Amino acid sequence: QVQLVESGGGLVQPGGSLRLSCVASGFTFSIYGMSWHRQAAGNERELVASITSGTGNTNYADSVKGRFTISRDNAKNTLYLQMNSLKPEDTAVYYCKTKIWGRNYWGQGTQVTVSS
Repeated sequence: QVQLVESGGGLVQPGGSLRLSCVASGFTFSIYGMSWHRQAAGNERELVASITSGTGNTNYADSVKGRFTISRDNAKNTLYLQMNSLKPEDTAVYYCKTKIWGRNYWGQGTQVTVSS
């Protein structure tokens, strides 16, 4: 079955960096687009960044452009999110997602807390 397992979250000071990973299994990772989303307490889940299969075209939310980088390693079935210049407002649970035959699959999430 499809599984997505995130890791790499934690507590970081403002201005710091983290790299999130999402290991995928149960499907042919290389042929599906992938995305990162986040949900802060009391807020709706929002799209952070996405990456296509094939060419690997990327798209970012305005709030993270220039600070976050999404990438993928198809040989390792792994999706990444490099987060630099972190701000307190980046605090949230971060999820990776894919859509297969019209159905969304989500990981369990990893907590990112940006605080001094």
